[in-house]
Amino acid sequence: MGHPDFRADGRIFATLGYPDRTSAMVKVTPELQAVMIREHPAAFAPAAGAWGRQGSTMVKLALVDEELMGEALTEARRHAMSRRKKAR
Repeated sequence: MGHPDFRADGRIFATLGYPDRTSAMVKVTPELQAVMIREHPAAFAPAAGAWGRQGSTMVKLALVDEELMGEALTEARRHAMSRRKKAR
């Protein structure tokens, strides 16, 4: 797709540089997405449409520090792995 992605067991849980170099996306639970948006409304927003309703969350990179982005990536990876286990 022209931008780096992060995978766990073949499942994408985050992307970097989409839709532009200032953004990223993490896939978390809808519940965690709501918390992230409530606590950091300038930094996080749901992706458009059904993807966003399912937890895909856009990140404005300039508005998150290393620790906050690390937490988001950790939770996204955890979510991807738990979905993978359920599918088996």
